[in-house]
Amino acid sequence: MLGIGGSLREGSQSERALQIALDGAAEVGVRTRLLTGPELVLPFYDAGVPERDERATRLVEAIREADGLIVVSPGYHGALSGLVKNALDYVEDLRGDTRPYLDGRAVGLAAVAYGWQAAVTTLEQLRTITHALRGWATPLGGSINSAETKFDEAGDASDEKSVRTLRLIGRQVAEFAVTRAT
Repeated sequence: MLGIGGSLREGSQSERALQIALDGAAEVGVRTRLLTGPELVLPFYDAGVPERDERATRLVEAIREADGLIVVSPGYHGALSGLVKNALDYVEDLRGDTRPYLDGRAVGLAAVAYGWQAAVTTLEQLRTITHALRGWATPLGGSINSAETKFDEAGDASDEKSVRTLRLIGRQVAEFAVTRAT
């Protein structure tokens, strides 16, 4: 299970939310991996560039190997972050694979933004991108309003409902991946 997201700020609210979702996936017994912040600082995606730098290659290989993904983006001005969008653009490098793009993989999605409008619109954009990449968006998505819910340094949230939602998203992705593998 691969978690992608967060922001450039280490320990950001969206990174902490992503870790909670991955913890939910781990409860099902799957192995998890987290790629955030500095690991997602990549050159702008360009399909015409045949050679990828080391970080981009690591990202593409991690996505290729993943049986499921969890993507959590901060919402900036009602949209997902450029950092997360650029990382998702690299999925295009999987177009020629036996399992192209995110085909056959569950993708859990959540957005963390200061306000409901930005959180909801960011989540909707993540769902649209997931569908365009042939991924199976989990039935439950998370819209976290960081004006109301705060994640502390230990990864605990001030709102237990948000924690339950994020863990359930992680479990849904993991259960789909395990069921599909059998």
